[in-house]
Amino acid sequence: MASSLETINLPHLPPLPIHVAVYRDVQNAAFLKSQLLAGQPEYEYAFIDASMVLSRAHVIAAVFRALNDYSHSRLRSHNVHSEIVFSLNPTNNIAESFRRFGITDSTKDLLVIKVSTSPEITHETVATHLGSAVEGTSTSFDDQTLFELSDITKIKKSYKLGSLASPSKAADQIASKENVEIKQRLENALLGAIALRGS
Repeated sequence: MASSLETINLPHLPPLPIHVAVYRDVQNAAFLKSQLLAGQPEYEYAFIDASMVLSRAHVIAAVFRALNDYSHSRLRSHNVHSEIVFSLNPTNNIAESFRRFGITDSTKDLLVIKVSTSPEITHETVATHLGSAVEGTSTSFDDQTLFELSDITKIKKSYKLGSLASPSKAADQIASKENVEIKQRLENALLGAIALRGS
């Protein structure tokens, strides 16, 4: 199956390509989680429940934080991939970050991130492995897809942002000026929480 894997290079950091894929209707989340927990090297990814992510900027902020800590030897978790999941969490509780943001047995929509920490990890090797490992429908890593998959209520609860208005997902509301502004305010609050978490 064709993969919509995207490879990104973040400025201001060492040249470590980041490979990102999004899958809908994943059928084998329990298997993927078991391989990750067993420490299987070929399953060393950041497996993130896509319902807990609002936008590309939300994801990139966590990746930037994790890569920055990785490049300065300041990782708080096992590796750069677990650090990405941890970086999404607004608190310093590592176990909680995996419960809230990581893959679960019931995850249906999955965001997968792989950092090229060695020359053998390329766009092609990641795309090939994910194509055979993930039983789901590959889709685009874009704001529209992530917003569709996001569980706004759960995200706001995790970040303690209950007082902020929730953006509407109704087709006739999504592009309205007011709704765009509400979503932008929520995104800014999420980015601030990631940036400000105690380091």
